[in-house]
Amino acid sequence: MSKPLKTTTGRRKTAIARVFITEGSGSITVNGRDFEEYFPTVALQNQILFPLALTNSRQTYDFKVNATGGGSTGQVGAVRLGIARALIGVNPELRGVLKQNGLLTRDSRAKERKKPGRPGARKRFQFSKR
Repeated sequence: MSKPLKTTTGRRKTAIARVFITEGSGSITVNGRDFEEYFPTVALQNQILFPLALTNSRQTYDFKVNATGGGSTGQVGAVRLGIARALIGVNPELRGVLKQNGLLTRDSRAKERKKPGRPGARKRFQFSKR
């Protein structure tokens, strides 16, 4: 693989994705595997392809992704953000289209921490009147 044009990072929940973009034919590899193999459901695959479909750059660039942490949904969100940021790094004119569709905003929702003396973040022990 040649030298990357741009290296970006995407995050979602506890997942982190490092994205390397190069000129190429449209291949996307995640952790050394094809992204269709790594994310088996069509819904997850469509989320990754969404920024590429909006910018008509599916066949223009190759993406190599290192995804760690979280589950499949978190990793997909991280990869999607990383790809969108990488596209802007290569072509800043795409910023308007990606921003309009909410692809440049990091989804900051994460699991709420467990509070001391409670069984969960918000759950209470069963109330006993007597």
